[in-house]
Amino acid sequence: CGCGIQGTMFPAPNFNPVMDAQMLGGALQGVGCEKDMLINILTQRCNAQRLMIAQAYRDMYGRDLIMDLKENLSHHFKEVMVGLMYSPASYDAHELWHAMKGAGTEENCLIDILASRSNGEIFQMKEAYLMQYSSDLQQDIYSETSGHFRDTLMTLAQGTREEGYADPALAAQDAMVLWEACQQKTGEHKNMLQMILCNKSYQQLWMIFQEFQNISGQDIVDAINECYDGYFQELLVAIVLCVRDKPSFFAYRLYNAIHECGFHNKTIIRILIARSEIDLMNIRQQYKQRYGKSLFHDIKHFASGHYETALLAICAGDAEDY
Repeated sequence: CGCGIQGTMFPAPNFNPVMDAQMLGGALQGVGCEKDMLINILTQRCNAQRLMIAQAYRDMYGRDLIMDLKENLSHHFKEVMVGLMYSPASYDAHELWHAMKGAGTEENCLIDILASRSNGEIFQMKEAYLMQYSSDLQQDIYSETSGHFRDTLMTLAQGTREEGYADPALAAQDAMVLWEACQQKTGEHKNMLQMILCNKSYQQLWMIFQEFQNISGQDIVDAINECYDGYFQELLVAIVLCVRDKPSFFAYRLYNAIHECGFHNKTIIRILIARSEIDLMNIRQQYKQRYGKSLFHDIKHFASGHYETALLAICAGDAEDY
């Protein structure tokens, strides 16, 4: 991975999907369902391997592994084990669908996912969403949200962020626009603000934020927090934090979910699973550095039973240093 970005879950060596499927079948049909066996297998394989196990399971038993997990497990433990069985794009689609289809919209889920995914990830997520739910992601966002929050989500969901190349002259211009948008706050200014944050490349935004600091003497995050409120403000800040450092953004979201929201299970499960093969190791490092306690420690403190065991297994290793 070259740049030191690292997940916590890796392909198992000597992988045998047929044997794993057989063991899972035994565990699910056994009296009282052998939950430790499920954890040992599903958290010790990478996503691609788990999908192969599901295929082998279907060939062997003529049944759907996700359905069998749903039938045999309950509560948050079920959500973890089922969540592990989706491909990344399908999991994002699944989370977005449930965030919008329940009673009330779970805005935090929309923010976490749409502020942080690349163009490619957004494209695949939209395809998965259409396949799984015969529904258009952008249309659903449009009908379930409102105002400038909605406009910003809609722009992000297009997945048309520029990539690469940074232009210093343009950065200074855009920084001026952002600065004006924080002064004037008209609908038009809000629109220009979100268009810049949603469409400029990460490299370009780095430069824009630097220029913004030079012009205003203020950090862009502080400026947004002062000028705007509600989910619109939260989403804009999330985009800025993702541009700066995704692992530290997710460490911050996890910390909030654990400490500010009384262990908000859905958020914790979603971030751990979604980042497990991307940057969860970096998230752990950031978490420990920033909050003093390890993520491992905090999960251990708040969760219990097989649910705790499964979350800790996704965190991988109890290296207390992070």
